[in-house]
Amino acid sequence: MADSFLIVAAALSAIAALLHVGCIVFGAPWYRYFGAGERMARMAASGSIYATLITSAIAAVLGLWALYALSGADLIPRLPFTRLALCAITAVYLLRGGAGLLLAMFAPGEQGARFWFWSSLICLGIGAVYLVGTQQAWLRLAAAAV
Repeated sequence: MADSFLIVAAALSAIAALLHVGCIVFGAPWYRYFGAGERMARMAASGSIYATLITSAIAAVLGLWALYALSGADLIPRLPFTRLALCAITAVYLLRGGAGLLLAMFAPGEQGARFWFWSSLICLGIGAVYLVGTQQAWLRLAAAAV
């Protein structure tokens, strides 16, 4: 199937969104396990709305990105600016991955080099899947926009 990469991209973004929801539901232990940092874990443990709001926003964006991948794969109705959105999503994942590797090497901060290294590799992998999927669907998406 020509759009299999976009389907995989959608699944990966949806999993990432669900993991963020899991942090909200299961609290500080999940924040710690997934490397959000002790500050976020303490906020979650104390019932701070800030941790919930930030994590909810990230989950919502990742969920929207999954929908755009599904739209690009023609599994749901076309969303506005699908080609542009897929390019932007790809760029964000790849830039986050590259920047995170630099942070791992030079300024790991509270999260530590291990967190930045592994999360960056994951982002680079997801970005690569979006890139290939977007390239495969590019001409079909252009024709649908006319």
